Amino acid sequence: MTLDTIWADYHGRLRAFLRARVANPADVDDLLQDILLKVGTGLNQLEDQTKLHAWLFQTAQRTIIDYYRKSAQLRRIDPDDLWYRQDDPELTQSLERCVEPFLQALSPEDAELLTAIDLEGMAQKAHAEQLGIPYSTLKSRVSKARANLRDLFETCCTFSRDTRGNLKDFDQKSDGCRKC
Repeated sequence: MTLDTIWADYHGRLRAFLRARVANPADVDDLLQDILLKVGTGLNQLEDQTKLHAWLFQTAQRTIIDYYRKSAQLRRIDPDDLWYRQDDPELTQSLERCVEPFLQALSPEDAELLTAIDLEGMAQKAHAEQLGIPYSTLKSRVSKARANLRDLFETCCTFSRDTRGNLKDFDQKSDGCRKC
């Protein structure tokens, strides 16, 4: 089998394989060229022609992996993209004084749950066992309680967030929230 025959038979399938895994059409074309070069140089090493299909797609998969590794190495990291960036301590302290009054405004069940999980640091699985409820049920309750607490904060303040959803700043609403 010649390279021209192989490419005529597999070009469309390889393109579809790449399109499903790589978003940029120009990159798909570049990767197809890379695969063609690899097939051209490695075809004489393929001993069993019945394994041609598997070998081609394995070559394509490795080419995709190399592509993503290369793009990850070339990508510059912006300090704003770092998830472990420390929050502004003054901003955090300003909001911490509101936690206790807002917890008291929640239902007793929500307040107890958030106090145990978020303030005292109890593991959710351990707390679920202590309450005798399924872990998934507790996770749902914690999520709902956090949403209720967030709603209380948002009734009093307008929050500014960065692209990752982290808190950047807040302003008290003009109607003058008196809860904290």
